Amino acid sequence: MCAQSTPPVDEPTADPALLRTLAAAGLPSTGRFLPKASWVSRAWVGDEHVVRLSNGQFPDAYRHDATVVALLAGSEVPHARHIAHGDGPDGPWYVSERLPGRTLHETWPTADPPTRRAIIESLGAALRALHRVRVPAGLLPPWLADALAGKPRQAFHPPVLSAALGPVEAARRLPDPDTRLLADVADWIRERLPLFADDEPALVHGDLHGANVMVDRGRVTGLIDFAEASAQPADVELDTILRWCAKAREYPPVPGERGLDETTLAEVPGWLHGVYPELFERERLRDRLLFYDMQRELALYAHPPLPDDQRDATRTRVVRLLSGHHHLDELAW
Repeated sequence: MCAQSTPPVDEPTADPALLRTLAAAGLPSTGRFLPKASWVSRAWVGDEHVVRLSNGQFPDAYRHDATVVALLAGSEVPHARHIAHGDGPDGPWYVSERLPGRTLHETWPTADPPTRRAIIESLGAALRALHRVRVPAGLLPPWLADALAGKPRQAFHPPVLSAALGPVEAARRLPDPDTRLLADVADWIRERLPLFADDEPALVHGDLHGANVMVDRGRVTGLIDFAEASAQPADVELDTILRWCAKAREYPPVPGERGLDETTLAEVPGWLHGVYPELFERERLRDRLLFYDMQRELALYAHPPLPDDQRDATRTRVVRLLSGHHHLDELAW
C-alpha cells in the first residue's frame, strides 16, 4: 500500500469491484481513488481511505491485520486506523484510513542524508513502541498457522521458534530428500534453540521494509500491512530489516520493479542502533540472526513447487549458513 501526494478530486469512482467494496464498508463512492499495484492484492488510494482486495493467497490475512491493529489502540505505534473488512463477491477486502505521505521506498531516493537519518530514527521509535505492545502468546497469522500444521505453505514467512524443526520435517517429505544435509540442519537447530530459552515474545511486524513504512516530512507516519505480524522475539524484526538493507534490490514494492540500491542503505543499521540500541544488544546476536535466516531458507527449500534451480540455490545458502556465512557479512553494522 502506498499513498499519493496529488490530492484526489471529487468525482465518482468507476471500478465495479471498488464500488461494491465501498458499499460493503458503508462508505460513499464519490472521490477519486487511484489504483495501486501490489504483490497479493488490488489497492486503491483515496483522499481519506485505502481499499484493498485480496487475491486469496493468504487466507484470513485481513482478519489478522484487523486483530493486530486493534492491539495497537492507545499505543504510540503510528498506524492506519482500521475502518472495516469482510468477504464479498470480489474476495476478501479491507478498508483503512489513508496516512499522510508516501512509502519509504518512494521517499528514500530523493531524500538527503539528514532526512534519511530522521526517517530511520523515527522508525526506531515506532519499532520500540510496537515491541512494547502487549501481545497474546502464540499470536500467528492464520495462513501461517495452517502452513505449520502441514497445509500448503507460502515460500516466505517470518521465523516461528515454536516450530523451528517443522521445515526440516517438511523437506524430508519431498521427493529424493537430501537426508544428510537435513540431519545436519536439524542438529544445528537443536544446538541453537537454547539461545531463545529466556526470550519474552514481542509483537513483531514480520515484513518490515521500505514498502511497508509510510513517511511524511522526514518522519514515519505509519507502519502498514500487518498480515505477517506475530508474537516472536523482538530481534526477528531486526533480521528482516538487515536483510532488506543487504538485499534491497530483492524487495521491490510490486512485481516488475526494482528495490532500492543497497549502497544508499549502508548507514541504516547504525542510525537504527543509535535510537533503539536494545534491539542490537542480545547475547550472541549474530548467532540468533543466523538462526532466523536458516528458518527462512528452510521455509523456501521445503516449498514443493520450487523449481529445481531455485531449490539448488537455496540449498547452497543453507550450506553456507551451516558453515557460518551470512548475508550480514556484507553489512558494516
